[in-house]
Amino acid sequence: MTLRYNLSMTPTPPSVQRSFRLASATAELLDRQAELVTESRNALADRLLAEGLRMERHPFITFRTGAAGRREAHVGISRLKVRQLIATLKGHHGNIPTTAEYFTIALPMAEAAASYYAEFSKDIDADIEWHDRWVAEEQSRWQREQAAFA
Repeated sequence: MTLRYNLSMTPTPPSVQRSFRLASATAELLDRQAELVTESRNALADRLLAEGLRMERHPFITFRTGAAGRREAHVGISRLKVRQLIATLKGHHGNIPTTAEYFTIALPMAEAAASYYAEFSKDIDADIEWHDRWVAEEQSRWQREQAAFA
């Protein structure tokens, strides 16, 4: 199921009402962090809970916001995005050892990304599609700039 906070560009299902009690220190951290980011307290809690649950299930996967402002799954603490590894893995016809060697990462890290993809393929496929659109738009922009000064 796609997450409410929408890691990718997939449609979000309706939210579900839950009631939680938080330790006062946790609630204070949440309030302070919500002031720093452009998310409501509820959206931030939803995102952090969803990412935490995903990381609990897939310990080698982390989440960070990239330069484009999108939050994406990464392989461990590296800058390697899961979408990059999966796109390459598809190009290697699913050969995980070859893909790990290509990125010079340990085999368990590549296996972790493949396992994450098996559970959350819709999100990663949407990330790959977004990236492909972004690259096409940037190439088009560059071509227009070149033509403007030719």
